Amino acid sequence: MKKSFTLIELVFVIVVIGILAAYIIPSTRTNPLQQAAIQLVSHIRYTQYLAMIDDKFGVSAKWYEERWQIRFTLGSQGSDYKIAYAIFSDSNGNHSTHPEFNELAKDPLSGLVITGGVTNVVKYTDEGVYSKANLGVTYNIDNITFTSSCQYYGSMRIAFDHLGRPIKGNIGSPSVTSNIDTLKYIRQRCEISLHSGNESVTIAIEPETGYTRIII
Repeated sequence: MKKSFTLIELVFVIVVIGILAAYIIPSTRTNPLQQAAIQLVSHIRYTQYLAMIDDKFGVSAKWYEERWQIRFTLGSQGSDYKIAYAIFSDSNGNHSTHPEFNELAKDPLSGLVITGGVTNVVKYTDEGVYSKANLGVTYNIDNITFTSSCQYYGSMRIAFDHLGRPIKGNIGSPSVTSNIDTLKYIRQRCEISLHSGNESVTIAIEPETGYTRIII
């Protein structure tokens, strides 16, 4: 006797598939806030990697200003006044503290320089720029906050030394290198929070090791 599905059985299968889809599809939808956090964690780790393989110690009189760093901005002309970041080594002779095109790190996958337009020197819309570093435009991030443990006089920058240890603030100030150890190394967990509307996600950078991860 040939077996076949009855209409009721087919309807039952369709209903079950519909119920499963209702649970599965929302979990696979794009979450811009989470995407932004994953990207940022990856790029903070990349900054640390660059610092460890490209030891700046003793190369020049102001070697400490050339350490690889990731700098954030709450809005500038180059970022269309959106939340953005850039990864760079301030290696040019004048040490302007601002990322210029040839000082920017290149994204290892795309080969584009990593900046969301933190200043008007290199804009996020310029050719050859990794524009996803503009978190406001790409992921609708409307604010970014730092805990006091990793903010130095309002400067939102994280640098790393040759051992991968995280340093807070503008590494060109104070200019006395001995003060970098006493004032600038991160001693407690640094928490960076991305905000989009009423939602937020927090990234932690651990002292000494610089280990970076999403915690909320």
